[in-house]
Amino acid sequence: MAAILLIFLLMLSFPSMNAGSPPSPGYWPSTKFRPMSFHYAFRSLWGFSHQSVDQNTLTIWLDRTSGSGFKSDRPFRSGYFGASIKVHPGYTAGVITAFYLSNSEVHPGFHDEVDIEFLGTTFGKPYTLQTNVYIRGSGDGEIIGREMKFHLWFDPTQDFHHYAIFWSPKEIIFLVDDVPIRRYQRKSDATFPLRPLWLYGSIWDASSWATEDGKYKADYNYQPFVAKFTSFKAGGCSAYSSPRCRPVSASPHRSGRLTMQQYKAMKWVQRYHLVYDYCKDPKRNHALTPECWN
Repeated sequence: MAAILLIFLLMLSFPSMNAGSPPSPGYWPSTKFRPMSFHYAFRSLWGFSHQSVDQNTLTIWLDRTSGSGFKSDRPFRSGYFGASIKVHPGYTAGVITAFYLSNSEVHPGFHDEVDIEFLGTTFGKPYTLQTNVYIRGSGDGEIIGREMKFHLWFDPTQDFHHYAIFWSPKEIIFLVDDVPIRRYQRKSDATFPLRPLWLYGSIWDASSWATEDGKYKADYNYQPFVAKFTSFKAGGCSAYSSPRCRPVSASPHRSGRLTMQQYKAMKWVQRYHLVYDYCKDPKRNHALTPECWN
């Protein structure tokens, strides 16, 4: 009897094990944008010998000699940015696969960045999907991250899934297969990216911090580590658009405000699959992240 009670209590403690799939968001913003050819919208940035494109699927890889990265041709001041991504299975500790917005080349040492990052893992443990926002140099020097981390409700190594960042003048929304997983509001100009950003992707060695705070490092006995990207989508106001350019929406509302159904899906993800929230970390100095208490 005691053993049965213990199993029941463990099931209550780990609801995500039986949570299944998220509720339908009721709206699918990815369907509002056409896929783009990689060669039409992007250019290789580094690790040229560690990239290949076949039928509009980009493959990039990391081995002991190099990783690889790419960048959009145009900067944006708002928009929807998505790609279908499949990451490497097995031992990937220390390896980062990233899809993100940044202006680090234009503002070195004082840049803005909005990240979707797959943090590599060890055998038998799930990938961690990290979302993050850096503002005006908070990712340079003394790091002030705004991380929220998730264990997904599927295995991202088995198939392609669509990951996206919606960035408007009012908020940033992170989406997985059109399900909102995080909303970051503009509560002040000081805590929100307002300068033009480019879209990037990369795979690289971040052994110093990526997996359990650097406990596990990249092991090149398992190289190459491969990531695949396809169905690239980017739409919105480029930095060259007219000032009258209207930001795109992540919902049926022209204002971009999420629907109640989208909120319900997001709350489900955060209830069952959120594993870290910087605003709830007692070790963080929240005087540096005022959006947590404003």
